[in-house]
Amino acid sequence: MDGNIRDKVAIVGVGATPYYRRGQSWPKTIYTMIGEAIIAAAADAGISVKDIDGFAYYSNASSGYAEAMDTATIVEMLGIPEVTFTGTLTGGGGGSAGAVGLAAAALLAGETTYCVTLMALQQRKQRLGSSFAALAPTPETSFVQPSGLVGPGHLMSILARRHMHEFGTRREAFAEIAISSRINAMNRPGAIMREPMTLDDYFNARMVSDPLCLFDFCLETDGCIAVITTTADRAKDGRSKPVYVMGSTHGGSKDWGRAFMGMQMSDEYFASSGHSPIARRLYDKAGVGPGDIDVALIYDHFSPMVLMQLEDYGFCAKGEGGAFVESGAIRFDGGSLPVNTHGGQLSEAYIIGMTHIREAVEQLRGEATNQVADAEIALVTGGPANLPVSGMILRR
Repeated sequence: MDGNIRDKVAIVGVGATPYYRRGQSWPKTIYTMIGEAIIAAAADAGISVKDIDGFAYYSNASSGYAEAMDTATIVEMLGIPEVTFTGTLTGGGGGSAGAVGLAAAALLAGETTYCVTLMALQQRKQRLGSSFAALAPTPETSFVQPSGLVGPGHLMSILARRHMHEFGTRREAFAEIAISSRINAMNRPGAIMREPMTLDDYFNARMVSDPLCLFDFCLETDGCIAVITTTADRAKDGRSKPVYVMGSTHGGSKDWGRAFMGMQMSDEYFASSGHSPIARRLYDKAGVGPGDIDVALIYDHFSPMVLMQLEDYGFCAKGEGGAFVESGAIRFDGGSLPVNTHGGQLSEAYIIGMTHIREAVEQLRGEATNQVADAEIALVTGGPANLPVSGMILRR
Protein backbone atom coordinates (compact mmCIF):
# COMPACT_ATOMS: atom_id res chain seq x y z
CA MET A 1 0.00 0.00 0.00
CA ASP A 2 1.20 3.51 -0.81
CA GLY A 3 -0.63 5.02 2.17
CA ASN A 4 -2.75 7.32 0.02
CA ILE A 5 -6.48 6.68 0.35
CA ARG A 6 -7.55 9.33 -2.18
CA ASP A 7 -10.74 8.24 -3.93
CA LYS A 8 -10.16 4.60 -2.98
CA VAL A 9 -12.96 4.42 -0.41
CA ALA A 10 -16.38 6.02 -0.11
CA ILE A 11 -19.09 6.64 2.45
CA VAL A 12 -22.12 4.76 1.17
CA GLY A 13 -24.58 4.86 4.06
CA VAL A 14 -25.66 7.31 6.74
CA GLY A 15 -28.19 6.66 9.50
CA ALA A 16 -29.31 8.68 12.50
CA THR A 17 -31.75 8.68 15.37
CA PRO A 18 -33.74 11.79 16.19
CA TYR A 19 -31.82 14.33 18.25
CA TYR A 20 -32.92 14.79 21.85
CA ARG A 21 -32.20 17.39 24.47
CA ARG A 22 -29.84 16.19 27.16
CA GLY A 23 -31.21 13.15 28.98
CA GLN A 24 -34.50 13.04 27.04
CA SER A 25 -33.63 10.00 24.93
CA TRP A 26 -34.43 7.80 27.94
CA PRO A 27 -35.97 5.17 28.21
CA LYS A 28 -34.11 4.29 25.04
CA THR A 29 -30.69 2.90 25.90
CA ILE A 30 -27.40 3.70 24.22
CA TYR A 31 -27.59 0.39 22.38
CA THR A 32 -31.15 0.98 21.22
CA MET A 33 -29.96 4.19 19.54
CA ILE A 34 -26.88 2.47 18.13
CA GLY A 35 -29.06 -0.24 16.60
CA GLU A 36 -31.46 2.29 15.09
CA ALA A 37 -28.64 4.30 13.50
CA ILE A 38 -26.76 1.30 12.08
CA ILE A 39 -29.94 -0.26 10.64
CA ALA A 40 -30.79 3.08 8.99
CA ALA A 41 -27.25 3.43 7.59
CA ALA A 42 -27.36 -0.09 6.17
CA ALA A 43 -30.71 0.63 4.52
CA ASP A 44 -29.28 3.83 3.05
CA ALA A 45 -26.35 1.84 1.65
CA GLY A 46 -28.60 -0.90 0.33
CA ILE A 47 -26.94 -3.66 2.32
CA SER A 48 -27.98 -6.00 5.11
CA VAL A 49 -26.64 -5.30 8.58
CA LYS A 50 -25.21 -8.83 8.31
CA ASP A 51 -22.86 -7.54 5.58
CA ILE A 52 -21.14 -5.28 8.12
CA ASP A 53 -17.87 -6.76 9.35
CA GLY A 54 -15.87 -3.78 10.62
CA PHE A 55 -16.06 -1.05 13.25
CA ALA A 56 -13.84 2.05 13.39
CA TYR A 57 -14.48 4.12 16.51
CA TYR A 58 -12.96 7.20 18.08
CA SER A 59 -12.86 8.66 21.62
CA ASN A 60 -11.57 5.27 22.81
CA ALA A 61 -14.97 3.83 21.80
CA SER A 62 -16.55 5.82 24.59
CA SER A 63 -19.98 7.35 24.28
CA GLY A 64 -19.57 10.73 25.87
CA TYR A 65 -17.63 10.30 29.12
CA ALA A 66 -19.84 7.86 30.99
CA GLU A 67 -20.72 5.01 28.62
CA ALA A 68 -18.84 2.61 26.34
CA MET A 69 -19.61 1.21 22.91
CA ASP A 70 -18.75 -2.48 22.76
CA THR A 71 -18.43 -4.28 19.43
CA ALA A 72 -19.41 -7.65 20.87
CA THR A 73 -22.67 -6.24 22.21
CA ILE A 74 -23.52 -4.58 18.89
CA VAL A 75 -22.73 -7.74 16.93
CA GLU A 76 -24.92 -9.88 19.19
CA MET A 77 -27.72 -7.31 19.12
CA LEU A 78 -27.82 -7.02 15.32
CA GLY A 79 -27.02 -10.62 14.43
CA ILE A 80 -23.82 -9.76 12.56
CA PRO A 81 -22.22 -13.15 11.90
CA GLU A 82 -18.53 -12.20 12.03
CA VAL A 83 -16.34 -9.16 12.64
CA THR A 84 -12.98 -9.01 10.88
CA PHE A 85 -11.86 -5.60 12.13
CA THR A 86 -12.57 -3.44 15.16
CA GLY A 87 -10.42 -0.51 16.26
CA THR A 88 -10.55 2.91 17.85
CA LEU A 89 -8.67 6.19 17.93
CA THR A 90 -7.65 7.78 21.21
CA GLY A 91 -8.74 11.21 22.37
CA GLY A 92 -12.25 12.65 22.21
CA GLY A 93 -14.23 14.37 19.49
CA GLY A 94 -10.96 15.21 17.77
CA GLY A 95 -11.05 11.74 16.24
CA SER A 96 -14.44 12.00 14.51
CA ALA A 97 -13.15 12.81 11.01
CA GLY A 98 -10.08 10.67 11.55
CA ALA A 99 -12.14 7.58 12.35
CA VAL A 100 -13.28 7.39 8.73
CA GLY A 101 -9.58 7.37 7.84
CA LEU A 102 -9.16 4.45 10.25
CA ALA A 103 -11.95 2.65 8.43
CA ALA A 104 -10.29 3.45 5.09
CA ALA A 105 -7.00 1.97 6.23
CA ALA A 106 -8.71 -1.24 7.30
CA LEU A 107 -10.65 -1.44 4.04
CA LEU A 108 -7.57 -0.97 1.87
CA ALA A 109 -5.67 -3.53 3.94
CA GLY A 110 -8.42 -6.04 3.16
CA GLU A 111 -9.41 -6.37 6.81
CA THR A 112 -13.08 -5.41 6.32
CA THR A 113 -15.61 -4.94 3.53
CA TYR A 114 -18.23 -2.65 5.13
CA CYS A 115 -17.00 -0.65 8.09
CA VAL A 116 -19.15 1.36 10.51
CA THR A 117 -18.09 4.55 12.25
CA LEU A 118 -20.53 5.85 14.85
CA MET A 119 -21.07 7.91 17.95
CA ALA A 120 -23.88 7.55 20.45
CA LEU A 121 -24.47 10.03 23.22
CA GLN A 122 -26.82 9.94 26.19
CA GLN A 123 -26.21 12.46 28.96
CA ARG A 124 -28.40 10.90 31.62
CA LYS A 125 -25.65 9.91 34.07
CA GLN A 126 -23.25 12.81 33.45
CA ARG A 127 -23.61 16.00 31.44
CA LEU A 128 -20.59 16.91 29.35
CA GLY A 129 -20.71 20.54 30.46
CA SER A 130 -19.47 19.67 33.96
CA SER A 131 -17.40 16.63 33.06
CA PHE A 132 -14.12 17.84 34.53
CA ALA A 133 -15.75 18.59 37.85
CA ALA A 134 -16.79 14.93 38.00
CA LEU A 135 -13.29 13.53 37.45
CA ALA A 136 -11.36 11.94 40.29
CA PRO A 137 -8.46 13.97 41.73
CA THR A 138 -5.21 13.66 39.79
CA PRO A 139 -2.24 16.01 39.37
CA GLU A 140 -3.96 17.38 36.26
CA THR A 141 -7.47 17.76 37.63
CA SER A 142 -6.09 19.24 40.84
CA PHE A 143 -4.67 22.02 38.70
CA VAL A 144 -7.88 22.86 36.83
CA GLN A 145 -10.71 22.11 39.27
CA PRO A 146 -9.76 24.61 42.01
CA SER A 147 -9.46 27.25 39.26
CA GLY A 148 -13.12 26.83 38.39
CA LEU A 149 -12.35 25.03 35.13
CA VAL A 150 -15.13 22.48 35.57
CA GLY A 151 -15.99 21.75 31.94
CA PRO A 152 -14.50 21.89 28.43
CA GLY A 153 -15.89 25.36 27.75
CA HIS A 154 -14.17 26.85 30.77
CA LEU A 155 -10.82 25.65 29.49
CA MET A 156 -11.52 26.82 25.93
CA SER A 157 -12.39 30.28 27.24
CA ILE A 158 -8.73 30.73 28.15
CA LEU A 159 -7.64 30.05 24.55
CA ALA A 160 -10.33 32.44 23.30
CA ARG A 161 -9.19 35.20 25.65
CA ARG A 162 -5.60 34.72 24.45
CA HIS A 163 -6.69 35.12 20.83
CA MET A 164 -8.51 38.32 21.75
CA HIS A 165 -5.40 39.61 23.52
CA GLU A 166 -3.01 38.72 20.70
CA PHE A 167 -5.07 39.82 17.71
CA GLY A 168 -7.81 42.15 18.89
CA THR A 169 -10.52 39.60 18.16
CA ARG A 170 -13.96 40.81 19.28
CA ARG A 171 -16.91 39.02 20.79
CA GLU A 172 -18.84 40.22 17.75
CA ALA A 173 -16.95 37.57 15.76
CA PHE A 174 -18.07 34.85 18.17
CA ALA A 175 -21.61 36.23 17.90
CA GLU A 176 -21.50 36.00 14.11
CA ILE A 177 -20.57 32.32 14.29
CA ALA A 178 -23.43 31.61 16.70
CA ILE A 179 -25.97 33.62 14.71
CA SER A 180 -24.95 32.13 11.35
CA SER A 181 -25.30 28.64 12.81
CA ARG A 182 -28.72 29.46 14.21
CA ILE A 183 -29.95 30.78 10.86
CA ASN A 184 -28.87 27.53 9.22
CA ALA A 185 -30.66 25.44 11.84
CA MET A 186 -33.96 27.31 11.67
CA ASN A 187 -35.27 25.32 8.69
CA ARG A 188 -33.39 22.12 9.48
CA PRO A 189 -35.76 19.29 10.40
CA GLY A 190 -34.80 17.80 13.73
CA ALA A 191 -32.57 20.69 14.83
CA ILE A 192 -32.82 21.42 18.54
CA MET A 193 -32.57 25.22 18.36
CA ARG A 194 -34.72 26.78 15.63
CA GLU A 195 -35.67 30.09 17.23
CA PRO A 196 -34.18 33.25 15.64
CA MET A 197 -31.19 34.81 17.38
CA THR A 198 -30.26 38.48 17.15
CA LEU A 199 -27.08 40.26 18.12
CA ASP A 200 -28.91 41.65 21.16
CA ASP A 201 -29.96 38.13 22.12
CA TYR A 202 -26.32 37.07 22.01
CA PHE A 203 -24.98 39.95 24.09
CA ASN A 204 -27.81 39.70 26.62
CA ALA A 205 -27.20 35.97 27.20
CA ARG A 206 -25.70 34.98 30.52
CA MET A 207 -21.93 34.77 30.74
CA VAL A 208 -20.75 31.23 31.44
CA SER A 209 -16.97 31.56 31.30
CA ASP A 210 -15.77 34.98 30.23
CA PRO A 211 -15.54 35.75 27.30
CA LEU A 212 -17.88 32.86 26.40
CA CYS A 213 -21.61 33.28 26.95
CA LEU A 214 -24.39 30.72 26.72
CA PHE A 215 -24.58 30.86 22.91
CA ASP A 216 -20.85 30.22 22.49
CA PHE A 217 -21.34 26.73 23.95
CA CYS A 218 -22.47 23.73 21.94
CA LEU A 219 -25.73 22.05 22.81
CA GLU A 220 -25.97 19.16 25.25
CA THR A 221 -27.94 16.53 23.36
CA ASP A 222 -28.53 12.80 22.97
CA GLY A 223 -28.65 10.68 19.83
CA CYS A 224 -26.64 8.46 17.51
CA ILE A 225 -25.25 8.75 13.98
CA ALA A 226 -23.60 5.94 12.01
CA VAL A 227 -21.84 6.00 8.64
CA ILE A 228 -20.76 3.03 6.54
CA THR A 229 -17.59 3.12 4.44
CA THR A 230 -16.48 0.66 1.79
CA THR A 231 -14.06 0.46 -1.14
CA ALA A 232 -14.68 2.61 -4.22
CA ASP A 233 -15.30 -0.44 -6.43
CA ARG A 234 -17.91 -1.83 -4.06
CA ALA A 235 -19.47 1.61 -3.58
CA LYS A 236 -20.56 1.74 -7.21
CA ASP A 237 -23.18 -0.93 -6.51
CA GLY A 238 -24.73 0.83 -3.52
CA ARG A 239 -28.24 2.21 -3.24
CA SER A 240 -27.19 5.80 -2.55
CA LYS A 241 -24.72 8.08 -4.30
CA PRO A 242 -21.24 7.38 -2.91
CA VAL A 243 -19.20 10.19 -1.38
CA TYR A 244 -15.48 9.62 -1.90
CA VAL A 245 -12.76 10.20 0.69
CA MET A 246 -9.98 12.34 -0.77
CA GLY A 247 -7.98 12.37 2.43
CA SER A 248 -8.13 11.94 6.19
CA THR A 249 -5.53 12.92 8.76
CA HIS A 250 -5.35 12.92 12.53
CA GLY A 251 -2.73 13.61 15.18
CA GLY A 252 -1.17 16.94 16.02
CA SER A 253 1.78 18.73 17.58
CA LYS A 254 2.98 18.08 21.11
CA ASP A 255 2.90 21.86 21.62
CA TRP A 256 -0.90 21.73 21.49
CA GLY A 257 -1.22 18.16 22.75
CA ARG A 258 -3.32 18.25 25.91
CA ALA A 259 -4.95 21.60 25.27
CA PHE A 260 -7.76 21.08 27.75
CA MET A 261 -5.43 20.16 30.59
CA GLY A 262 -1.91 21.20 29.66
CA MET A 263 -1.89 25.00 29.25
CA GLN A 264 1.83 24.86 28.47
CA MET A 265 1.63 25.78 24.77
CA SER A 266 3.85 28.33 23.07
CA ASP A 267 2.23 31.45 21.64
CA GLU A 268 2.14 29.83 18.20
CA TYR A 269 -0.26 27.20 19.46
CA PHE A 270 -1.96 28.72 22.49
CA ALA A 271 -4.31 30.94 20.50
CA SER A 272 -5.09 28.24 17.95
CA SER A 273 -7.16 25.14 17.36
CA GLY A 274 -4.09 22.92 17.02
CA HIS A 275 -5.13 22.00 13.47
CA SER A 276 -2.34 23.62 11.43
CA PRO A 277 -0.19 20.46 11.05
CA ILE A 278 -3.32 18.43 10.29
CA ALA A 279 -4.37 20.90 7.60
CA ARG A 280 -0.98 20.80 5.87
CA ARG A 281 -0.96 17.01 5.70
CA LEU A 282 -4.61 16.83 4.70
CA TYR A 283 -4.31 19.21 1.76
CA ASP A 284 -1.20 17.36 0.60
CA LYS A 285 -2.95 13.99 0.73
CA ALA A 286 -6.13 15.22 -0.95
CA GLY A 287 -4.33 17.25 -3.60
CA VAL A 288 -6.45 20.34 -3.00
CA GLY A 289 -6.18 23.60 -1.08
CA PRO A 290 -8.42 26.02 0.82
CA GLY A 291 -9.65 27.61 -2.40
CA ASP A 292 -11.09 24.28 -3.57
CA ILE A 293 -13.41 23.80 -0.59
CA ASP A 294 -17.08 24.45 -1.37
CA VAL A 295 -18.53 23.86 2.09
CA ALA A 296 -16.80 23.53 5.47
CA LEU A 297 -18.17 21.53 8.38
CA ILE A 298 -16.07 22.88 11.23
CA TYR A 299 -16.13 21.30 14.70
CA ASP A 300 -17.95 23.90 16.76
CA HIS A 301 -18.14 22.79 20.36
CA PHE A 302 -17.32 26.42 21.18
CA SER A 303 -17.63 29.31 18.76
CA PRO A 304 -14.05 30.69 19.06
CA MET A 305 -12.65 27.35 17.95
CA VAL A 306 -14.42 27.73 14.59
CA LEU A 307 -12.60 31.01 14.07
CA MET A 308 -9.25 29.47 14.98
CA GLN A 309 -9.79 26.48 12.70
CA LEU A 310 -10.57 28.77 9.77
CA GLU A 311 -7.12 30.27 10.33
CA ASP A 312 -5.40 26.92 10.74
CA TYR A 313 -6.95 25.59 7.50
CA GLY A 314 -5.79 28.63 5.55
CA PHE A 315 -9.09 30.33 4.79
CA CYS A 316 -7.60 33.50 6.27
CA ALA A 317 -4.29 34.48 7.80
CA LYS A 318 -3.38 33.87 11.43
CA GLY A 319 -5.03 36.50 13.57
CA GLU A 320 -7.50 37.51 10.85
CA GLY A 321 -10.22 35.02 11.73
CA GLY A 322 -12.26 37.63 13.54
CA ALA A 323 -12.37 40.01 10.58
CA PHE A 324 -13.01 37.11 8.17
CA VAL A 325 -16.00 35.92 10.16
CA GLU A 326 -17.39 39.41 10.78
CA SER A 327 -17.31 40.08 7.03
CA GLY A 328 -20.10 37.52 6.55
CA ALA A 329 -17.79 35.09 4.75
CA ILE A 330 -19.16 32.01 6.54
CA ARG A 331 -22.84 32.66 5.81
CA PHE A 332 -24.74 30.08 3.77
CA ASP A 333 -26.56 32.86 1.95
CA GLY A 334 -23.95 35.10 0.34
CA GLY A 335 -20.76 33.96 2.07
CA SER A 336 -17.62 32.92 0.23
CA LEU A 337 -17.26 29.80 2.42
CA PRO A 338 -20.52 28.38 3.79
CA VAL A 339 -19.77 26.94 7.24
CA ASN A 340 -21.89 24.46 9.22
CA THR A 341 -24.85 24.65 6.89
CA HIS A 342 -26.81 22.28 9.15
CA GLY A 343 -26.59 24.55 12.19
CA GLY A 344 -23.64 22.73 13.68
CA GLN A 345 -23.20 21.67 17.26
CA LEU A 346 -24.15 25.16 18.38
CA SER A 347 -27.73 24.93 17.07
CA GLU A 348 -28.59 21.58 15.45
CA ALA A 349 -27.22 18.94 17.84
CA TYR A 350 -24.01 17.80 19.49
CA ILE A 351 -23.14 14.18 18.70
CA ILE A 352 -19.38 14.68 19.17
CA GLY A 353 -18.63 15.47 15.52
CA MET A 354 -20.86 13.04 13.64
CA THR A 355 -23.47 15.63 12.62
CA HIS A 356 -20.76 17.27 10.50
CA ILE A 357 -20.00 14.05 8.61
CA ARG A 358 -23.71 13.51 8.02
CA GLU A 359 -24.10 17.04 6.64
CA ALA A 360 -21.05 16.70 4.39
CA VAL A 361 -22.51 13.57 2.82
CA GLU A 362 -25.89 15.25 2.31
CA GLN A 363 -24.24 18.29 0.73
CA LEU A 364 -22.23 16.20 -1.73
CA ARG A 365 -25.22 14.05 -2.61
CA GLY A 366 -27.21 17.24 -3.28
CA GLU A 367 -29.70 16.37 -0.53
CA ALA A 368 -28.94 19.02 2.10
CA THR A 369 -31.55 21.28 3.65
CA ASN A 370 -29.38 24.33 2.97
CA GLN A 371 -27.82 23.04 -0.22
CA VAL A 372 -24.68 24.77 -1.46
CA ALA A 373 -25.06 25.04 -5.23
CA ASP A 374 -22.79 22.65 -7.16
CA ALA A 375 -20.95 21.56 -4.01
CA GLU A 376 -18.18 19.19 -5.06
CA ILE A 377 -15.68 19.19 -2.19
CA ALA A 378 -16.32 19.38 1.55
CA LEU A 379 -14.00 19.77 4.50
CA VAL A 380 -14.90 18.10 7.80
CA THR A 381 -12.90 18.69 10.98
CA GLY A 382 -12.79 16.81 14.26
CA GLY A 383 -11.91 18.53 17.52
CA PRO A 384 -10.14 20.49 18.91
CA ALA A 385 -10.13 19.00 22.36
CA ASN A 386 -6.81 17.24 22.81
CA LEU A 387 -4.75 14.86 20.70
CA PRO A 388 -5.74 13.69 18.24
CA VAL A 389 -7.48 16.34 16.21
CA SER A 390 -8.49 15.35 12.71
CA GLY A 391 -9.63 16.51 9.31
CA MET A 392 -11.19 14.91 6.27
CA ILE A 393 -11.89 16.04 2.72
CA LEU A 394 -14.75 14.41 0.80
CA ARG A 395 -15.88 14.78 -2.81
CA ARG A 396 -18.99 13.88 -4.72
